[in-house]
Amino acid sequence: MATSLLRVPPPQGLLRPLAVPERLLLGPGPSNVPPRILAAGGRQLLGHMHPEVLQVMDEIKAGIQYAFQTQNPLTLAISGTGHCAMEAALLNLLEHGDTVLVAVNGMWGQRAADIARRLGMLGTAGQHRWASPGDGHLPLCFMQGLVRHKPSVLFITHGESSTGVLQPLEGLGKLCHRHGCLLLVDAVASLGGAPIFMDQQEIDVLYSGSQKVLNAPPGSAPISFSKQAREKMLRRKTKTPSFYLDMGWLANYWGCDGEPRRYHHTAPINSFFSLREGLAMLAELGLESSWERHRANCAQLCKGLRDLGLELFVKEEKARLPTITTVRVPEGYDWKDIVAFLMDNHAIEITGGLGPSVGKVLRIGLMGCNSTSGNVDRVLRALRDALRCCRRSRL
Repeated sequence: MATSLLRVPPPQGLLRPLAVPERLLLGPGPSNVPPRILAAGGRQLLGHMHPEVLQVMDEIKAGIQYAFQTQNPLTLAISGTGHCAMEAALLNLLEHGDTVLVAVNGMWGQRAADIARRLGMLGTAGQHRWASPGDGHLPLCFMQGLVRHKPSVLFITHGESSTGVLQPLEGLGKLCHRHGCLLLVDAVASLGGAPIFMDQQEIDVLYSGSQKVLNAPPGSAPISFSKQAREKMLRRKTKTPSFYLDMGWLANYWGCDGEPRRYHHTAPINSFFSLREGLAMLAELGLESSWERHRANCAQLCKGLRDLGLELFVKEEKARLPTITTVRVPEGYDWKDIVAFLMDNHAIEITGGLGPSVGKVLRIGLMGCNSTSGNVDRVLRALRDALRCCRRSRL
């Protein structure tokens, strides 16, 4: 027998069965996946060009059009997370000499500005900031930014998960178009949980993610482009710098251009099965019922948090994101202790702040199937327990 050339032994961890604990995910995402969607993701794999898979893709496209309230033909799901959709939107819309104005109202505005800086073909990335959570009605500041920077694209986050702020969009698309600018909106944390009307609000590019209200595993990201956005992409002087995210190729693969579909990449088929079921469940419930469910459970949570003596981070009720509630870390407590206590003693995930809210807040998510009155009661009981046990002794 020949001497083995293997020098690296089999990893012991892989020789043990996979162990995944049961937890209630009440952070800012991902959410728990209901049995119907889990079952869809566990179906036998099919080829990515099989007619049955193309039919599922067509159904996903129709589901996204319903969720976004749009009739845009160029509507599809990116094979990647919401970050991937953000990058795809910026890569395809912008080229050398263009300017993007980024409204920074939390972490995701910061992230979009970071991506814009990394794109060598961009001109400048103007930033408009505001610090007060809930200070959303700032049409004058938007107008000043549009006049000063003359951007090709304005980016804004509809549901800012780092701060718990819901950004009003009424009139913003019309304002952008008056200044020759396209409106790009991130709705990862808000889709299905708060009203958004892509066509009526004159949004040019809208994207979301699969793992929040849609309750599917992360890995696919709905996105849609208006006629004006599509025309801008067709006028590009240079190719999109990413082949994987080239919207011309993706539009063809998703049957959005009227041409025979061609292979572009091997899509995450089972992720598409899951996303299809998430969109189907949203359609069966109905958008208006979903919006009301999230509003009512957020209101119940906010009342309960106040009853515990906690201070809400977003003061103005209409400025609160119904899917993710932020509450100030109470004096005398470390947010890490509270988060760890809920995980260790109640098998509940909540999280601390992100980006500009780090160390300032706790974030509690109620999204899709997790947005129930029973889950509100459960997390409030757990927080009451944590407040009793986690207070730090005075030195």
